[in-house]
Amino acid sequence: MPTTSPSPTATERVSWRSVLHHDLPASLVVFLIAVPLSLGIAAASGAPLIAGLVAAVVGGVVAGVLGGSPLQVSGPAAGLTVVVAGLVGQFGWAATAGITCAAGLVQILLGVTRIGRLALSLSPAVVHGMLAGIGVTIAVQQVQVVLGGKAQSSLIENVAALPTQLIAHHGHSVVVGVLTVAIVLAWPRLPKVKVIPAPLVAVVAVTAPAAVFMVDVARVALPDRPLQELIMPAIPDGTPWEIVTAVLTVALVASVESLLSAVAVDKLHRGRRSNLDRELIGQGAANAVSGALGGMPVTGVIVRSSTNVTAGARTRAAAVLHGLWIAAFVLAAGSMLELIPMAALAGVLLVTGLRLVQLAHIRTLRRHDELLVYIVTAAGVAVLGLAEGVLAGLALAIVRVLYRLARATVTTTENDGLWTVRIRGTLVFLGVASLVRTLRSIPAGARVRVNLDVDHLDHAAYEAIEDWRRGHIARGGSVELNRAAFRAAMHFDPARRLMPWQPQVIPEPDQRVSMLDGIREFEASAELIRPMLAKLAADGQRPAQLFITCADSRIVPTMITTSGPGDQFCVRNIGNLVPPKGSNSNSVDAAIEYAVDVLGVKSIVVCGHSHCGAAAAALEANVPAGSGLQNWLRHLEPSVRRAVGLPDIVDPATGVKLSPADKLSVANVGVQLANLRSFACVRTAEAEGRLELIGLWFDIGAAAARLVLDREPYLVRADEELATAGRR
Repeated sequence: MPTTSPSPTATERVSWRSVLHHDLPASLVVFLIAVPLSLGIAAASGAPLIAGLVAAVVGGVVAGVLGGSPLQVSGPAAGLTVVVAGLVGQFGWAATAGITCAAGLVQILLGVTRIGRLALSLSPAVVHGMLAGIGVTIAVQQVQVVLGGKAQSSLIENVAALPTQLIAHHGHSVVVGVLTVAIVLAWPRLPKVKVIPAPLVAVVAVTAPAAVFMVDVARVALPDRPLQELIMPAIPDGTPWEIVTAVLTVALVASVESLLSAVAVDKLHRGRRSNLDRELIGQGAANAVSGALGGMPVTGVIVRSSTNVTAGARTRAAAVLHGLWIAAFVLAAGSMLELIPMAALAGVLLVTGLRLVQLAHIRTLRRHDELLVYIVTAAGVAVLGLAEGVLAGLALAIVRVLYRLARATVTTTENDGLWTVRIRGTLVFLGVASLVRTLRSIPAGARVRVNLDVDHLDHAAYEAIEDWRRGHIARGGSVELNRAAFRAAMHFDPARRLMPWQPQVIPEPDQRVSMLDGIREFEASAELIRPMLAKLAADGQRPAQLFITCADSRIVPTMITTSGPGDQFCVRNIGNLVPPKGSNSNSVDAAIEYAVDVLGVKSIVVCGHSHCGAAAAALEANVPAGSGLQNWLRHLEPSVRRAVGLPDIVDPATGVKLSPADKLSVANVGVQLANLRSFACVRTAEAEGRLELIGLWFDIGAAAARLVLDREPYLVRADEELATAGRR
């Protein structure tokens, strides 16, 4: 019973084949980038050059083994450059190493207290904006190096220096950089050789001719005697307050930068998510070891991490190997590294930086009205710095959330002497002044009907409406107010946001009237989603998922997946069937091919369910002969045979054995996933890693979704960690 197919970017179990095929090449790419970055950060911080290499080795090995983010690569980071430079100037390098060691112990304490998971509260707009800001900064910096110059410390300085570099003549550096960029971009388009990472090919390809014909280009520079330049840590010479402040500063800045990087890296792949508390412990251990060896502070580094993911890494072995390569080559083969032109590494970083700015993220955030937060975060990170940009983005995101939570729309209309007041949104004390102004604009003595359509109103809003009501009645007017809606709004129920409808038994003659009433209620309350729907109407549909499920009226796909307009392309039929290609099921065939080839969906979900009438009918064989239903249910026969060969299936939450009909429904999901692969477009997209197949089974009575596996126990709870295990 097949389910999801392995994704090229998914994290796999550690195996020698995976390490050799994916992690080893990726580690070499990251190693080539990490060496010059570590040396440059050490020089910019006023630290010994060897301290940057020590931090790179320890970050790769210690944080790679102990950390909670499998694909994150750690080492010295540009975000701590100013902090470290200040500490070196105040205490000297030996004391700074001691402070780094103590900061690592503080990070371990923070990880043990499980404070790291707070980073998951970050808005995706802030995280993607941070990535974009870092990407732009990296790209502009490396343009300087490609042009033969030296990267400056800020985006503004780099932009200001570009005209000078363009005028200057650095022919060989430009040739090396441009050739590197061209190879990095073109290599993945060659299908038979793209398994070898493009950055590695580019660096090797340009280094060989540059070593012979371009003797004037700047190259990687390493210390002559690396081990002899190690400086052991010392206790800082200062007041207790100064020392504690220094330790906490390093610990907090390094922790925030590592957690932000880990969250960002999770956005770049579909493998196992980061354990942020464990990541803090791993980063703390790395800093303690790095400081003890005279190294710089260690953090998770988004540049190396994004390069690691792009190069095809699957497990933490890539980060560990990159650290070992640095140690081995610096100690035994430093002269080989010194052949690499800096412009070649700059070309790799230039492409890496630009790829962090993804148009898909911009389109998605624009659809959800989060683009401003993205832009502010990206601009802040690029111009002001990592911490300042993220804080600016978070502040704007919080302000927007408060504004949305506190926003209420109050409108009045008059028809035949009856004034109708409609109040929508969330009405709290911040909106009371506007509410009162609107209510007082109604003439004295008028008949008034108040329609309350709010998620919540606080006591201040309640008193404002009540005071106005009493005053209006005292002046000869009348007020019609729905007290039940009033009480419901005063006692906020979050479920109203998820399910604004209330199931009810409707007499048969009133069905049409009820539908029309429902349409009127939807149109009247659609103010908040109307802008989003208008954008969808203008931009067209770009769903991420094709959802194939049963026509059963009890199944609501958007409710099961908590998705909204534009997110799903849905196909519904009796039994959630996907007849194999060539079965003359033109409607289903057309939907699948359109979803994959035209819409470019990223996943296809086949969702069965409990108490399925189609499954029961197939088992009981009581469908009228020759009917269209009988012809359609013949497509269930392979599922019936499959179910007979399976052992009992147990619900993972209750431990209760499924009924024969429910067991058939689960088996049917797997058969339909196999049928999907009879379509050439599905096979091709899956093989190229553009498409994922997912099996789902919904228990109606329990309101719970289960992931369908192709092995025992066949059903697992659909939480994130088990879903990831199922996809592997």
